[in-house]
Amino acid sequence: MAGKKRNSDLENDGGVEVGTEPSNDSSKPLKKKAKKDEKKAGQEDVAASTPTSVKPMERKKKRKALDKDRRRAEAENDETKPVQASGDSKSDIETRDSSMASPSTSGTLPEFHIGVFKDLASADESVREAAAKRLVTELKEVQESYDRLENKEVVEGGFKLEAEKDDGLDNCAPSVKYAIRRLIRGVSSSRECARQGFALGLTVVIGSIPNIRLESFFKLVVDLLEVTSSMKGQEARDCLLGRLFAYGALARSGRLAREWSLDKNTSYVREFITLVISLAAKKRYLQEPAVSIILDFVEKLPFEALLYHVIEAPGLREWLEAAKEIGNPDALLLALKVQDKIAIDSSMSGGLLPTPFSPSQLFSANHLSILSNCLKESTFCQPRVHSVWPALINILLPYTISQEEDAASASSSLRKQKKSRKSSSSEDELAKNLGAFCEIIIEGSLLLSSHDRKHLALDVLLLLLQKLSASFLPVILSNKVVQCLMDILSTKNSWLYKVAQHFLKQLSDWVGDDDVRRVAVIVALQKHSNGKFDSVTRTKVVKDLMSHFKTEPGCMLFIQNLLNLFVDEGNAQEEPSDQSQTTDENSEIASFEEKDSPGTTGNSDSLKSWVIESLPSILKYLKLDHEEKLRVQKVIMKFLAVQGLFTASLGTEVTSFELQEKFMWPKAPTSSALCKMCIEQLQMLLANAQKEEGLHALANSAEPNDLGSYFMRFFSTLQNIPSVSLFRSLGDEDEKAVKNLQEMEATLSREERSLGLHADTNQLHALRYLLIQLLLQVLLRSGEYSEAASELVICCKKAFPAFDLPDNSGDDVEVDAEPDFMDVLLDTLLSLLPQSSAPMRSSIEQVFKYFCNAVTDDGLMRMLRVIRKSLKPARHPGGENEEDDDNDDFINIEDEEIDLEEMGETAESDGQTDDSEAVVEVEETGDDQPEASDDSDDGMDDDAMFRMDTYLAQIFKERKNQAGGETAHSQLVLFKLRILSLLEIFLHENPDKPQVLTVYSNLAQAFVNPHTAEVSEQLGQRIWGILQKQIFKAKDYPKGDGIQISTLESLLERNLKLASKPIKRKKSASNPSKQSASLNRQKMVSSLAQTSTFWILKIIDSRKFSESELQRVFQILHEVLAAYFDDKKSQIKSGFLKEILRRRPWIGHNLFSFLVEKCGNAKSDFRRVEALDLITEILKSLSAASKDGDQNALKKILKKNIDKLSHLVKELVTNMPSKQGRRAEVRKFAVKVLETLSSFNLTKSFLKNLEPEAHAALESQLGQQFSNFKKLEK
Repeated sequence: MAGKKRNSDLENDGGVEVGTEPSNDSSKPLKKKAKKDEKKAGQEDVAASTPTSVKPMERKKKRKALDKDRRRAEAENDETKPVQASGDSKSDIETRDSSMASPSTSGTLPEFHIGVFKDLASADESVREAAAKRLVTELKEVQESYDRLENKEVVEGGFKLEAEKDDGLDNCAPSVKYAIRRLIRGVSSSRECARQGFALGLTVVIGSIPNIRLESFFKLVVDLLEVTSSMKGQEARDCLLGRLFAYGALARSGRLAREWSLDKNTSYVREFITLVISLAAKKRYLQEPAVSIILDFVEKLPFEALLYHVIEAPGLREWLEAAKEIGNPDALLLALKVQDKIAIDSSMSGGLLPTPFSPSQLFSANHLSILSNCLKESTFCQPRVHSVWPALINILLPYTISQEEDAASASSSLRKQKKSRKSSSSEDELAKNLGAFCEIIIEGSLLLSSHDRKHLALDVLLLLLQKLSASFLPVILSNKVVQCLMDILSTKNSWLYKVAQHFLKQLSDWVGDDDVRRVAVIVALQKHSNGKFDSVTRTKVVKDLMSHFKTEPGCMLFIQNLLNLFVDEGNAQEEPSDQSQTTDENSEIASFEEKDSPGTTGNSDSLKSWVIESLPSILKYLKLDHEEKLRVQKVIMKFLAVQGLFTASLGTEVTSFELQEKFMWPKAPTSSALCKMCIEQLQMLLANAQKEEGLHALANSAEPNDLGSYFMRFFSTLQNIPSVSLFRSLGDEDEKAVKNLQEMEATLSREERSLGLHADTNQLHALRYLLIQLLLQVLLRSGEYSEAASELVICCKKAFPAFDLPDNSGDDVEVDAEPDFMDVLLDTLLSLLPQSSAPMRSSIEQVFKYFCNAVTDDGLMRMLRVIRKSLKPARHPGGENEEDDDNDDFINIEDEEIDLEEMGETAESDGQTDDSEAVVEVEETGDDQPEASDDSDDGMDDDAMFRMDTYLAQIFKERKNQAGGETAHSQLVLFKLRILSLLEIFLHENPDKPQVLTVYSNLAQAFVNPHTAEVSEQLGQRIWGILQKQIFKAKDYPKGDGIQISTLESLLERNLKLASKPIKRKKSASNPSKQSASLNRQKMVSSLAQTSTFWILKIIDSRKFSESELQRVFQILHEVLAAYFDDKKSQIKSGFLKEILRRRPWIGHNLFSFLVEKCGNAKSDFRRVEALDLITEILKSLSAASKDGDQNALKKILKKNIDKLSHLVKELVTNMPSKQGRRAEVRKFAVKVLETLSSFNLTKSFLKNLEPEAHAALESQLGQQFSNFKKLEK
């Protein structure tokens, strides 16, 4: 109840007005208001002054008695008030009405306006400050006037705002007494900002009016804000907080310090400390603000006062001694702050601080164990970090390390072959203290405990980061800290997930653009997660950090750290990884050991795998010039070559005097899997370098400056070091192949530099890199590539016979057999494709790009034969496709080895709707069409066929007996995709060669084949893309006399038949997705046929064939148009035919007579009306051509067919269709015919051939338009 009364009093007191001098007109209302307000004030005083221990009934009686006395005093006071002079202005009256006069005798004391208390509780800080200034100004004036009074009893005997007289404020004016009591009660109010405002007022009043005795103040605080057992929680809390604010106001007023300066033996300081400490001991939430008050107070005291008054205050030492047991971080904070002022021994600090005090003693393992209990209990103020942590960190890290100092440390770490320098004693001590702090407090106390303490640990680490050098980051991001982060982030619904995310964000912000910090963070996270931080946490922290390397020094620093991490195995496993160390019993996060945690078998290899993969990936984001990037590539290349290709026979370190470098290997032998990974990454590095070089600066250079040449020199140098050997022993064939490849590459490199910017430079450069890739492949896979290496060396010699190339092929060259050089090279390239890596394929494609101009027809057909090859069993073994199946059956693989379930359900042949009929028709070719024939083996000799069987059979050799391995189908599809890449290169480089027709024909047949879509949708899309981009939409098209008209006629006929083929829909809808896919595929096939027709006619048109040579073309189109009119099964679109006539007008001119005749005799009105668009298109082309060419020839075409045209018009207008839309089309066509005939002056001939019946019909349907046409005859 007391708390509620205090709050209601504060709300009402702001507007209270008593003791004013009203005018005659408003005396009665003012008196009533004054009575009401004074009654409330009296009730407030009674409630505040009456001890809470008095019974309620007794308190009620006393309150009634006091009210009676006040009413009597009010009546007396009203009679003695002087009447205001009539000359006062209205504003003065209003001002006085809004204020209350302090009690006075005959007006001898200045006014004190209690309305100021309302402003003290305002939410506006400026209003509160102004109110505090007004309060202290008025109270000082009142007190000064009161001090000058000789007869103070007159004032004391008059009306009193406070009823009690034994409050110890005898020397204070009544208004001051009232204000002090009012302010003390106000600091316990929780209304708005009353506590802050009243504390501010109390601070300035106590500091400005010395008449207020401190012992009286202490007594009033205890009495007015007494906490009794009958109070509820909120009331008791308000009183306790009120005391806290009152003591804080006293401490900040400076009054205690002045009292001590006047009297060194004063007891006020000790009493104040004791009161605050006793208050702090009451509730946990009072400890930290209480200590904060003491610390603010201590800052104002000199050394002597601290030593003899603060430290010796009763109860302080006992409070500090109990802190170790109960865990009191505020006691530790107080001890640390006092220690900054004076030196205190262990007994004075309750054992919280060591003696003698020093950072090394404070952060020793033994003493940190003592403090751990205090520090663990600092979580009560979360999410805010307790003040004890910044205090400890300031002692631990007194100086903030700038990024410039971090950069300086980075430059020193990049010095080559630099011995480890001794650190200064201060650095050693700092590292020792920081390590102990993180190990005992962070890892040993906080991370092993609850979620709140894990949260605190991460917050403390962030505080450390702000003052930490990057060199000490491994201490902060230790194994247990990283494991804790991984534990939290591996489960998205974990309680600390957002906390860990915030930590990583702050860590990234701390890194900024500083590469030194970036390297330290990446290495720490990956080192303690075995390279799996991103994968386990499902984040991109490491990836994002790595993508921001922008400078060469930063990359070099990162690479050097990765090399050290790879070689130095001890550090990678320096700490145990028992996940229970970072998970308490309440954690909902599963053990990280179940997620491939560090410490299990193969973890070292996992970390090393990440190092190997990360080194080349740095280059992906770099934007350096060629020279800078080449230096980075060389460093990466040397590491991959050393760790992947070589091993040290003696020890783990080898120094090359030629290269002036020292190379290191891990103490444990590198596994074969890691060596393989190094070689693969080395291949990728070289392939990327080859793409970036292009026409590089190698030309006219005395020394090779590309990465490939540098690698070959480096490889040869390390080979010649006696204590260094290859990572595995080579067989005789492989050793010979490696030697031949080295010699050939060196020779080609010399020739390339001597040629300069020559046409053969690109060919030499591409062959060199292929030799390098093949050398690495020989080292990687024993006994598989030695034969291909020998053949490639032979191809190099045949490609450049003018060069003095080494002849070390031995007996590999057959004297009596001289196959074409390009056939041998192509066979070699194709034999490398099936099991080649991506870098090897890239080099193969580069070689093919610069040699594809010389590809023979036989070589091209061998590639296309692979594209058309199918492992699908024959549907009808004895059917019409038997011959083709025999030709395709050249791989010795039994049918039972093929898993039919993995063929995409190709066995569903009976009820399957596909393009098989069209395929049969498309693949039928005559004897005079070898380019489009499936019997492409005729141009291949036995050796070529044997080579084809060899590299196709190689696709399935290794995986045939592997459980769960890839099937023959998937391997064949993969091989087809790789050959398609070569064909795409060929088409891009040779768009105008006649061989493009051969490629087109075979790719189109492969696409139309339904088995292509069944086996691999990707393969079908790839073929479709090549046809569209590299053939139909290419900048050029096949030209030259090598293109036979018969070939074009065959292709045209097949495509028109395919375009006429109806689209079939499956009746069964059991599988809608499959039905939709089939329908889409048929539409794509139809679109392909139409586009192919346009492309073929474009080629025919470009050749300028004579009309006699084009007779077969016209005949084919005649047949298509005849089927369009007569065969209902023909699904060819009129729009497609119209587009043919629009693009090639000469076709329409030739077909005009036939088309008019068929249209006039058409049985179907729909077909007839639809075909009118075709004739209209021809008429448009005739009109357009007459303006540019010979009008007589065109007129002759019309005149020759005038009778057929008249018959057609007559049939149309006399048999008008029933539908309105079709009738409009007929009228439109008739008008176009009349316009065209009139433009060629054939009106008379047309009307002459027009029957009377047609005359009447035209007049009826066309009206004035036909009348105008007839006028032209005259």
